[in-house]
Amino acid sequence: MNPNLLLLLYVVPMVIGLLFMTSIGASMGRSLSSRYEWMNIERRRHMFGLNLVLLVGFAISVHTAWIGNKISEGASVCASASLFSCDDVIGNPLYNTDPFFGIPWGMLGMITFAGLLFLSNSVSREPDALWAEQHVNFGFYITSAGLAVIALLISYEIEMEKICQYCTTAHAANIVALFGFWKVRKMHEAGTWNDDLTESVASN
Repeated sequence: MNPNLLLLLYVVPMVIGLLFMTSIGASMGRSLSSRYEWMNIERRRHMFGLNLVLLVGFAISVHTAWIGNKISEGASVCASASLFSCDDVIGNPLYNTDPFFGIPWGMLGMITFAGLLFLSNSVSREPDALWAEQHVNFGFYITSAGLAVIALLISYEIEMEKICQYCTTAHAANIVALFGFWKVRKMHEAGTWNDDLTESVASN
């Protein structure tokens, strides 16, 4: 399959997850509420979207790690003479590991998104737990720190004059997740976090 078409399998669910975390998600929730009643509840709808985005981030990190392994075996996955070439970026031995621990970026992404998914999913399961807000704060701080990593990786791509489309999608997943954790914090501050009334009932 064309690697750029394959990328849509990650981009589409990530966009859907983002929409569930915005005002558009309310309309989507109402259209789905006859089948899934929980879609009327903003908190549950938001956490579903956030979990979906983090799952995409984990999956795309697994894919980049796989690409790195295939390149190390001498294979070519998505080499291109154009600006976009994940082979040239992921396969570059000068930039394909983090500068502190020497861990491949794909593996580091897997670890990070797995941790974020644990935090988000645990909050989804037990939103009233005493540790829930702390987990949300951890998620916010980790994704915020991810911006520095993204800036570093983009600087590498600028030096190479190549863009890794899979890496860029993982970066986007981190940024969307940052928005998701930020909005959860705002929901806590606004006092709407523990409101289990459906929006249709709450509006009456």
